[in-house]
Amino acid sequence: MTYHLKSSLAGLAALIAVSVSPLGAQAQEETIKVGILHSLSGTMAISETTLKDVMLMLIEQQNEKGGLLGKKLEAVVVDPASDWPLFAEKARELISVNKVAAVFGCWTSVSRKSVLPVFEELNGLLFYPVQYEGEESQRNVFYTGAAPNQQAIPAVDYLINEEGVERWVLAGTDYVYPRTTNKILEAYLQAKGVAPEDIMINYTPFGHSDWQTIVSDIKGFGSAGKKTAVVSTINGDANVPFYKELGNAGIKAEDIPVVAFSVGEEELAGLDTGPLVGHLAAWNYFQSVDTEINAEFIDSWKAFIKDDKRVTNDPMEAHVIGFNMWVKAVEKAGTTDPDAVIDAIIGVSVPNLSGGYSTMMPNHHITKPVLIGEIQADGQFETVWETPGLVVGDEWSDYLPDSKDLIADWRAPMSCGNFNVATGKCGGKGS
Repeated sequence: MTYHLKSSLAGLAALIAVSVSPLGAQAQEETIKVGILHSLSGTMAISETTLKDVMLMLIEQQNEKGGLLGKKLEAVVVDPASDWPLFAEKARELISVNKVAAVFGCWTSVSRKSVLPVFEELNGLLFYPVQYEGEESQRNVFYTGAAPNQQAIPAVDYLINEEGVERWVLAGTDYVYPRTTNKILEAYLQAKGVAPEDIMINYTPFGHSDWQTIVSDIKGFGSAGKKTAVVSTINGDANVPFYKELGNAGIKAEDIPVVAFSVGEEELAGLDTGPLVGHLAAWNYFQSVDTEINAEFIDSWKAFIKDDKRVTNDPMEAHVIGFNMWVKAVEKAGTTDPDAVIDAIIGVSVPNLSGGYSTMMPNHHITKPVLIGEIQADGQFETVWETPGLVVGDEWSDYLPDSKDLIADWRAPMSCGNFNVATGKCGGKGS
């Protein structure tokens, strides 16, 4: 009796399982999940929170168009809290637990380096929207921010050719992006004939707040009778006291111009811009770019965020480009399968906000215009110089001996991130 009862219950359970499982599987597949991996707290929240917001807008807009492959997109937002090891944990959670089709995230290079092994191991897709130091090309990463030849090198050329700068202060936050970028710039400047004693290099920790001594040193370095400029790779909220101290020290743009690679409209929104008028930034997009597509983007952004004071900036545009490239590649491949998307995305072109098109190249970097902007009193930038056309991102610097012979090409049969053209061999994983 007991046996028959157990058998009947087991049979009933099996029947229920058979009838329910397809529905459960179908429910799981009703949406395509998109991971958003940006710091919403800690020292980098000043820069990264806006990137989370723009991703939510892009996902909402895509859903209004009917979604992707007949399914709605679903955002999965996590907060790695400016904690670099936590980025890797959150990336693993997004891919393994949340089963996201792609991740849009990271800001600092140390956070990107932290997650690289996870994306490689789990074969995930990362779209990285921020300018970086180069010296890397990973199969699972798409670099939609600027490589050094799309920001740092043109900025230095501008200062030499247009401002007559002869002495250089390379000031950065103490981590991989500023150190590698400055290594490239130091080699580039010396190749241009700049003497080592005319280059001052300084690093400070994340969140650094006491700038009085350093700014005093910069002022002293700039008093040697040669035109001096500061090339700033200072990241995050340390920029607020840095620029404030420049103002306190009476350092004006006409005396010692600062060109920043990590200060855009979002960071300026938290500053008294009065003392900063005339200082510079090098980016690939400014909110002030006068194009129809940019005007539409700004209107959409302000309507979505419900705040007319919120600004747009370069990494936001990089997410717009990267997201639209991913959508187009998924549609082209007919699937969100990472391997298929990696193959499909090379050669994909989408509009940028400057009025042209950006293309994903075989090295997983994109084509971009380069703009130099001058800070205005309202916290916006006036473009004072731009490249005549689009610049292809150079993943391996021509100015470092260990990388000048390397190229990346993720198309078959090469499928290599660091192919040595001198030896004809692939060096491995791409970084």
